[in-house]
Amino acid sequence: MSALFPILAAILQAGSFTLDKVILSLRHVGFRAYVSISFPLIFLVNLAIFSIYRPPLSGELFSGALGWLLAASVALSVATNFIFYRALDADALGEIQTIELLPAIPVLLFSSALFADERKFAVLIPALIASSAIIWSHWERRHFRIARNTLSFLLWSLAIAPVGAAISKTLLAAWHPISLELVRSGGIMALLSPFYLRHTRGVPLPAFRFLLATNVLTTVAWILFYTSYQRSGIVYTLLLFSLQPLLVYAASVFLLREAFQWKKAAALGVVLVSIGVAQLLG
Repeated sequence: MSALFPILAAILQAGSFTLDKVILSLRHVGFRAYVSISFPLIFLVNLAIFSIYRPPLSGELFSGALGWLLAASVALSVATNFIFYRALDADALGEIQTIELLPAIPVLLFSSALFADERKFAVLIPALIASSAIIWSHWERRHFRIARNTLSFLLWSLAIAPVGAAISKTLLAAWHPISLELVRSGGIMALLSPFYLRHTRGVPLPAFRFLLATNVLTTVAWILFYTSYQRSGIVYTLLLFSLQPLLVYAASVFLLREAFQWKKAAALGVVLVSIGVAQLLG
Protein backbone atom coordinates (compact mmCIF):
# COMPACT_ATOMS: atom_id res chain seq x y z
CA MET A 1 0.00 0.00 0.00
CA SER A 2 2.85 2.44 0.77
CA ALA A 3 4.07 2.23 -2.84
CA LEU A 4 0.60 2.84 -4.25
CA PHE A 5 0.36 6.49 -3.16
CA PRO A 6 3.51 7.84 -4.87
CA ILE A 7 3.02 5.68 -7.98
CA LEU A 8 -0.55 6.92 -8.47
CA ALA A 9 0.63 10.46 -7.77
CA ALA A 10 3.29 10.10 -10.46
CA ILE A 11 0.80 8.85 -13.05
CA LEU A 12 -1.77 11.57 -12.31
CA GLN A 13 0.80 14.37 -12.23
CA ALA A 14 2.32 13.19 -15.51
CA GLY A 15 -1.10 13.44 -17.12
CA SER A 16 -1.62 16.89 -15.63
CA PHE A 17 1.79 18.15 -16.74
CA THR A 18 1.20 16.98 -20.31
CA LEU A 19 -2.19 18.71 -20.38
CA ASP A 20 -0.50 21.87 -19.07
CA LYS A 21 1.68 22.08 -22.15
CA VAL A 22 -1.34 21.55 -24.42
CA ILE A 23 -3.24 24.30 -22.60
CA LEU A 24 -0.36 26.77 -22.80
CA SER A 25 -0.08 26.15 -26.54
CA LEU A 26 -3.65 27.39 -27.13
CA ARG A 27 -4.29 30.94 -28.26
CA HIS A 28 -5.06 33.47 -25.50
CA VAL A 29 -3.80 31.11 -22.79
CA GLY A 30 -0.46 32.22 -21.37
CA PHE A 31 0.93 31.33 -17.98
CA ARG A 32 -0.79 34.36 -16.38
CA ALA A 33 -4.23 33.23 -17.52
CA TYR A 34 -3.36 29.67 -16.51
CA VAL A 35 -2.42 30.72 -12.98
CA SER A 36 -5.47 32.95 -12.47
CA ILE A 37 -7.88 30.18 -13.48
CA SER A 38 -6.08 27.13 -12.14
CA PHE A 39 -5.65 28.03 -8.50
CA PRO A 40 -9.35 28.78 -7.87
CA LEU A 41 -10.10 25.42 -9.53
CA ILE A 42 -7.49 23.65 -7.38
CA PHE A 43 -9.01 25.17 -4.25
CA LEU A 44 -12.53 24.10 -5.29
CA VAL A 45 -11.38 20.54 -6.00
CA ASN A 46 -9.61 20.44 -2.62
CA LEU A 47 -12.75 21.78 -0.96
CA ALA A 48 -14.85 19.04 -2.57
CA ILE A 49 -12.41 16.34 -1.42
CA PHE A 50 -12.31 17.86 2.07
CA SER A 51 -16.13 17.88 2.23
CA ILE A 52 -16.24 14.19 1.32
CA TYR A 53 -13.55 12.88 3.70
CA ARG A 54 -13.92 15.41 6.56
CA PRO A 55 -10.32 15.21 7.86
CA PRO A 56 -9.46 17.05 11.11
CA LEU A 57 -8.88 20.81 10.92
CA SER A 58 -8.56 22.76 14.18
CA GLY A 59 -7.48 26.26 15.15
CA GLU A 60 -4.41 24.90 16.94
CA LEU A 61 -2.88 24.05 13.57
CA PHE A 62 -2.67 27.77 12.74
CA SER A 63 -0.98 28.89 15.95
CA GLY A 64 2.64 29.13 17.03
CA ALA A 65 5.39 27.59 14.95
CA LEU A 66 2.93 25.64 12.80
CA GLY A 67 1.27 28.89 11.74
CA TRP A 68 4.57 30.46 10.72
CA LEU A 69 5.61 27.34 8.82
CA LEU A 70 2.26 27.30 7.02
CA ALA A 71 2.70 30.94 5.97
CA ALA A 72 6.22 30.21 4.73
CA SER A 73 4.97 27.19 2.79
CA VAL A 74 2.29 29.26 1.04
CA ALA A 75 4.77 32.03 0.18
CA LEU A 76 7.28 29.57 -1.29
CA SER A 77 4.54 27.84 -3.29
CA VAL A 78 3.36 31.14 -4.78
CA ALA A 79 6.87 32.08 -5.93
CA THR A 80 7.68 28.58 -7.20
CA ASN A 81 4.51 28.27 -9.27
CA PHE A 82 4.99 31.70 -10.83
CA ILE A 83 8.59 30.94 -11.88
CA PHE A 84 7.69 27.42 -13.02
CA TYR A 85 4.85 28.39 -15.35
CA ARG A 86 6.79 31.32 -16.77
CA ALA A 87 9.50 28.82 -17.72
CA LEU A 88 7.00 26.28 -19.10
CA ASP A 89 5.33 28.97 -21.19
CA ALA A 90 8.63 29.66 -23.00
CA ASP A 91 10.38 26.28 -23.18
CA ALA A 92 9.88 22.68 -24.28
CA LEU A 93 8.08 20.22 -22.03
CA GLY A 94 10.91 17.70 -22.05
CA GLU A 95 13.47 20.40 -21.23
CA ILE A 96 11.53 21.68 -18.22
CA GLN A 97 10.91 18.16 -16.95
CA THR A 98 14.59 17.26 -17.12
CA ILE A 99 15.49 20.43 -15.20
CA GLU A 100 12.80 19.66 -12.62
CA LEU A 101 14.62 16.45 -11.69
CA LEU A 102 17.76 18.17 -10.45
CA PRO A 103 16.36 19.65 -7.20
CA ALA A 104 15.58 16.10 -6.02
CA ILE A 105 19.30 15.70 -5.34
CA PRO A 106 19.66 18.54 -2.78
CA VAL A 107 16.29 17.55 -1.30
CA LEU A 108 17.60 14.03 -0.63
CA LEU A 109 20.86 15.33 0.83
CA PHE A 110 19.24 18.03 2.97
CA SER A 111 16.50 15.73 4.25
CA SER A 112 19.01 13.02 5.13
CA ALA A 113 21.07 15.53 7.11
CA LEU A 114 18.11 17.17 8.86
CA PHE A 115 15.84 14.24 9.75
CA ALA A 116 17.09 11.11 11.51
CA ASP A 117 14.43 8.92 9.87
CA GLU A 118 15.54 10.14 6.42
CA ARG A 119 19.28 9.67 7.05
CA LYS A 120 20.77 7.81 4.08
CA PHE A 121 24.51 8.49 4.02
CA ALA A 122 25.04 6.24 0.98
CA VAL A 123 23.04 8.71 -1.12
CA LEU A 124 26.02 11.05 -1.66
CA ILE A 125 27.86 9.24 -4.49
CA PRO A 126 24.68 8.39 -6.49
CA ALA A 127 23.53 11.99 -6.02
CA LEU A 128 26.79 13.36 -7.42
CA ILE A 129 26.55 10.99 -10.40
CA ALA A 130 22.97 12.10 -11.09
CA SER A 131 23.90 15.77 -10.80
CA SER A 132 26.80 15.29 -13.21
CA ALA A 133 24.49 13.56 -15.70
CA ILE A 134 22.09 16.51 -15.69
CA ILE A 135 24.95 18.97 -16.23
CA TRP A 136 26.31 16.80 -19.05
CA SER A 137 22.91 16.60 -20.74
CA HIS A 138 22.82 20.41 -21.06
CA TRP A 139 26.41 20.83 -22.23
CA GLU A 140 26.47 21.65 -25.93
CA ARG A 141 29.43 23.09 -27.82
CA ARG A 142 31.24 24.29 -24.70
CA HIS A 143 28.25 26.03 -23.14
CA PHE A 144 25.03 25.17 -21.31
CA ARG A 145 21.82 25.15 -23.30
CA ILE A 146 19.28 26.49 -20.82
CA ALA A 147 16.69 29.14 -21.65
CA ARG A 148 16.67 32.28 -19.51
CA ASN A 149 13.34 31.57 -17.81
CA THR A 150 14.33 27.94 -17.34
CA LEU A 151 17.58 29.00 -15.67
CA SER A 152 15.62 31.13 -13.19
CA PHE A 153 13.44 28.14 -12.36
CA LEU A 154 16.49 25.89 -11.95
CA LEU A 155 18.33 28.24 -9.58
CA TRP A 156 15.21 28.91 -7.52
CA SER A 157 14.38 25.20 -7.27
CA LEU A 158 17.89 24.23 -6.19
CA ALA A 159 17.76 26.76 -3.37
CA ILE A 160 14.16 26.38 -2.23
CA ALA A 161 13.16 22.75 -2.85
CA PRO A 162 15.07 21.33 0.17
CA VAL A 163 13.58 23.97 2.46
CA GLY A 164 10.08 23.40 1.11
CA ALA A 165 10.36 19.63 1.59
CA ALA A 166 11.51 20.07 5.20
CA ILE A 167 8.64 22.48 5.93
CA SER A 168 6.08 20.09 4.42
CA LYS A 169 7.42 17.13 6.40
CA THR A 170 7.25 19.14 9.63
CA LEU A 171 3.71 20.35 8.93
CA LEU A 172 2.54 16.84 8.06
CA ALA A 173 3.56 15.63 11.50
CA ALA A 174 0.48 17.53 12.73
CA TRP A 175 -1.67 18.18 9.66
CA HIS A 176 -3.77 15.78 7.60
CA PRO A 177 -2.63 15.98 3.92
CA ILE A 178 -6.12 16.89 2.66
CA SER A 179 -6.55 19.67 5.23
CA LEU A 180 -3.08 21.02 4.54
CA GLU A 181 -3.63 21.13 0.78
CA LEU A 182 -7.02 22.82 1.24
CA VAL A 183 -5.53 25.63 3.34
CA ARG A 184 -2.41 26.01 1.20
CA SER A 185 -4.38 26.12 -2.04
CA GLY A 186 -6.73 28.70 -0.52
CA GLY A 187 -3.80 30.89 0.49
CA ILE A 188 -2.15 30.56 -2.92
CA MET A 189 -5.43 31.40 -4.67
CA ALA A 190 -5.94 34.49 -2.52
CA LEU A 191 -2.42 35.76 -3.22
CA LEU A 192 -2.07 34.95 -6.92
CA SER A 193 -5.48 35.23 -8.54
CA PRO A 194 -6.10 39.00 -7.99
CA PHE A 195 -2.94 39.86 -9.92
CA TYR A 196 -3.97 37.85 -12.99
CA LEU A 197 -7.76 38.15 -13.24
CA ARG A 198 -7.58 40.48 -16.23
CA HIS A 199 -5.68 37.80 -18.17
CA THR A 200 -8.68 35.44 -18.12
CA ARG A 201 -10.52 37.50 -20.73
CA GLY A 202 -10.73 35.85 -24.11
CA VAL A 203 -9.75 32.39 -22.88
CA PRO A 204 -11.53 29.91 -25.21
CA LEU A 205 -14.09 27.45 -23.85
CA PRO A 206 -12.07 24.32 -24.82
CA ALA A 207 -9.26 25.62 -22.63
CA PHE A 208 -11.58 25.65 -19.59
CA ARG A 209 -12.33 21.96 -20.12
CA PHE A 210 -8.62 21.16 -20.24
CA LEU A 211 -8.02 23.37 -17.20
CA LEU A 212 -10.66 21.53 -15.19
CA ALA A 213 -9.18 18.15 -16.13
CA THR A 214 -5.57 19.08 -15.38
CA ASN A 215 -6.43 20.65 -12.04
CA VAL A 216 -8.44 17.65 -10.87
CA LEU A 217 -5.47 15.44 -11.76
CA THR A 218 -2.86 17.62 -10.07
CA THR A 219 -4.94 18.17 -6.93
CA VAL A 220 -5.42 14.45 -6.33
CA ALA A 221 -1.77 13.81 -7.24
CA TRP A 222 -0.41 16.22 -4.63
CA ILE A 223 -2.70 14.87 -1.92
CA LEU A 224 -1.40 11.37 -2.64
CA PHE A 225 2.18 12.69 -2.80
CA TYR A 226 1.97 14.30 0.64
CA THR A 227 0.17 11.28 2.05
CA SER A 228 3.26 9.30 1.04
CA TYR A 229 5.49 12.01 2.56
CA GLN A 230 3.66 11.54 5.83
CA ARG A 231 3.58 7.74 5.85
CA SER A 232 6.80 6.74 4.07
CA GLY A 233 9.10 9.74 4.21
CA ILE A 234 10.75 12.03 1.68
CA VAL A 235 13.39 9.67 0.26
CA TYR A 236 10.98 6.80 -0.46
CA THR A 237 8.38 9.15 -1.96
CA LEU A 238 10.86 10.84 -4.28
CA LEU A 239 12.23 7.49 -5.40
CA LEU A 240 8.86 6.25 -6.66
CA PHE A 241 7.67 9.68 -7.81
CA SER A 242 10.63 9.62 -10.21
CA LEU A 243 8.29 7.69 -12.52
CA GLN A 244 6.53 10.97 -13.25
CA PRO A 245 9.21 12.74 -15.32
CA LEU A 246 9.85 9.53 -17.24
CA LEU A 247 6.17 9.37 -18.18
CA VAL A 248 6.09 13.05 -19.11
CA TYR A 249 9.22 12.80 -21.24
CA ALA A 250 7.63 9.91 -23.15
CA ALA A 251 4.46 11.95 -23.64
CA SER A 252 6.42 14.97 -24.87
CA VAL A 253 8.08 12.86 -27.56
CA PHE A 254 5.29 10.49 -28.62
CA LEU A 255 2.14 12.59 -28.08
CA LEU A 256 3.28 16.21 -28.45
CA ARG A 257 5.87 15.42 -31.13
CA GLU A 258 8.69 17.26 -29.38
CA ALA A 259 12.16 16.42 -30.66
CA PHE A 260 13.83 13.40 -29.10
CA GLN A 261 17.17 14.19 -27.46
CA TRP A 262 19.16 11.14 -26.47
CA LYS A 263 21.24 13.04 -23.91
CA LYS A 264 18.09 14.10 -22.05
CA ALA A 265 16.74 10.55 -22.14
CA ALA A 266 20.06 9.18 -20.90
CA ALA A 267 20.18 11.76 -18.11
CA LEU A 268 16.69 10.77 -16.99
CA GLY A 269 17.78 7.15 -16.85
CA VAL A 270 20.91 7.96 -14.85
CA VAL A 271 18.94 10.04 -12.36
CA LEU A 272 16.33 7.33 -11.87
CA VAL A 273 18.98 4.66 -11.38
CA SER A 274 20.93 6.91 -9.01
CA ILE A 275 17.91 7.60 -6.84
CA GLY A 276 17.08 3.88 -6.81
CA VAL A 277 20.65 2.94 -5.83
CA ALA A 278 20.64 5.60 -3.13
CA GLN A 279 17.47 4.14 -1.68
CA LEU A 280 18.79 0.57 -1.77
CA LEU A 281 22.19 1.39 -0.28
CA GLY A 282 20.72 3.70 2.31
